Amino acid sequence: MDIGKVGMWFFLDAMSAPQSAEFAQKVEKAGYKTLWIPEAIGREPFAHAAYLLTKTDRLNIATGIANIWARDAITMSAASKTVAELSGNRFMLGIGVSHKPLVSNLRGHNYDKPYSFMKEYLPKMKAALYGAPKPSEEVPVVLAALHPKMLALAASEANGTHTYFVPPEHTAKARAAIGPKPMICAAQAVILETDAAKARAAARLYMKTYVPRLPNYTNNLKALGWGDAEFENGCSDRLVDAIVAWGTEEKIRDRIDAHLKAGATHVCILPIRADNALLPDLRVVEAFGGR
Repeated sequence: MDIGKVGMWFFLDAMSAPQSAEFAQKVEKAGYKTLWIPEAIGREPFAHAAYLLTKTDRLNIATGIANIWARDAITMSAASKTVAELSGNRFMLGIGVSHKPLVSNLRGHNYDKPYSFMKEYLPKMKAALYGAPKPSEEVPVVLAALHPKMLALAASEANGTHTYFVPPEHTAKARAAIGPKPMICAAQAVILETDAAKARAAARLYMKTYVPRLPNYTNNLKALGWGDAEFENGCSDRLVDAIVAWGTEEKIRDRIDAHLKAGATHVCILPIRADNALLPDLRVVEAFGGR
C-alpha cells in the first residue's frame, strides 16, 4: 500500500455523513493518498471507513486509532478484512490501547495493564478465524505507540507505529528504537495563521483535550525532557509551538519535513482552524497535498 509521505487526519464528527464524504473527496482531489479517522465517542470507525471508501476512488482510509477495548481480537480482524476486501485493499488498520478515562471511566474495562493486553491481543487477531473471502493483500497494521515497550511491539508484531501529539524529537527517538524498516506515521497538528496570539489560542484549545488530561501524552513529553512548569496555565508557548505547527505555509512545511528527516515514513496533518470551528481548514488541505 502506498500511503504517501503526507496524509490528512481529522475528527469528522462535526460533519454530517454526506459532508464527511465531500471532505474525503476533497482530500483525494488535492492529491493525498491517505485519510486517517479516529475513534473516540463519535462514529464507529469501520462503518464510517467503509462509507468513505465507497465515495472515493483511490484514497486510502486508515483508523487512527481503533480502540482494542471496543472489540475483541476476532472482531477487529474481521472488521479490517471486510473493509479491505470491499475497498480493493484501500484500508489500513491502526489500533491502540486508548486512555484510561476512555477505557475505565467510559467503557468500564480494567486498564491496569494496557501493554500486556495489547501484547496478548495481537497474536489473537493474527490467528482469528475468518470464513469470508479475504482481501487480496494483507491489511497493514500500525500500533499507537509512544513509549519504548509499545514501540518495540509495533516493530516486531505489526507494520509499524502511528504516533500522535509528538514533536520531531520523538520521531527521531522512535526511529532509533524500532530500526529502519517499520513505518512511522506521525500526526502533526497545523494552523495556517501568522498571528501568534490567535494561533496559540487555537492550539491551546486543541491541546487541552490531551494534556494534562491524558497521562500517556504528558508522560511521553516529560520523557523527552519537558518539565512540569511547561504544562501549567494551558501549556507554555514553547510547548505549544513544539506540538502545533503554526504560521505560514513555509513554516508548516518545515515542520512536516522535520518529521520526515527525523525518520517518519508518513506525516498525517490535522488542519485546525484558527477560529476554533470544529471543521478542517480547507486552505491547508489544498496547500500540502500531492506528496
